Amino acid sequence: MMWTTEEVAETTASRSAVWEAVRDLHTGDLTYPGADRFELHGPFEVGTELTVTPEGQEPIRSRIVELSAGRAYADLTEFGEVQLTFRYDLDDREEGTVVRYSLTIDGADSDTVGPELGPQISADFPASLAALLAEAERRAAAAAAEADAAEGTLDA
Repeated sequence: MMWTTEEVAETTASRSAVWEAVRDLHTGDLTYPGADRFELHGPFEVGTELTVTPEGQEPIRSRIVELSAGRAYADLTEFGEVQLTFRYDLDDREEGTVVRYSLTIDGADSDTVGPELGPQISADFPASLAALLAEAERRAAAAAAEADAAEGTLDA
């Protein structure tokens, strides 16, 4: 058995801007109120372990299980007899990016544990994804303003 849920959101930020925010969050280079804290134990690549500290909770160990730059990121946490996979999938849309943030609970006890634990874990997905995308948009706006200022300096 398996239990799964996902949150889908759209942003005007480019896929590369969203990817940079996802990457920086998971390498520990980005944090914001309400975000889990991440500590990478090696390079940002498949197989590397990381410590994840959800706000107000004890740290847990995860491992990067998928990484396709600009497209997808997933990490897996062993929790008793179940495995929790957290995943981001990024796709282009007409003006920006659509992001799917999902949780899959798999394993021997997932049909029992999933419906109980899953909603508790994923309750903050809408706010968490909105905050991540707001950060990507803020960074993209700052980069555009910086580029415009540099161009203005060149034109002067």
